[in-house]
Amino acid sequence: FGVYHGMKAAIKELTGSDSLKNKKIAVQGAGHVASYLCDHLAKEGAKLFVTDIFEKKVKLIVERTKAKYVHPDKIYDVDADIFCPNALGAILNDKTIPRLKAAIVAGGANNQLADEKKHGMMLMKRGILYAPDYAINAGGLMSVATEIEGQPHERAMKSAEGIYDTISKIKV
Repeated sequence: FGVYHGMKAAIKELTGSDSLKNKKIAVQGAGHVASYLCDHLAKEGAKLFVTDIFEKKVKLIVERTKAKYVHPDKIYDVDADIFCPNALGAILNDKTIPRLKAAIVAGGANNQLADEKKHGMMLMKRGILYAPDYAINAGGLMSVATEIEGQPHERAMKSAEGIYDTISKIKV
């Protein structure tokens, strides 16, 4: 939910609107975070391209959200508005960044940049807006914290909505 709101803030930075309707989003990963994220994106009318090394997981998302399956090796080449990494770390590197066709990188994976300085600069030089992983995926920690405190789930959801404002405030 937090990644979804962070993604909306990122698209607003580029387009002036936070609508994800008809935006093409390449989602790497089909685990817990990506699955829920795809549901939110599909509900808003985004066009999804999804991959994972576990085809059964991808198939469930594809069937539920009308997403298009993309082979794991081809996800970097999808002509998308947003590239959304939700799987492994260090996936943005010397080999993958030149292949990106997206204007934004916004996803829930940790440590997306193989080398923070070098690959952050590569994204910047290419004009690709990067929503830092440590900010956009903070919803997971919010959820765990409210659960440990015995607070209602709605409190975590409300906190995760605040990721929109956090992403909006981050400037280079």
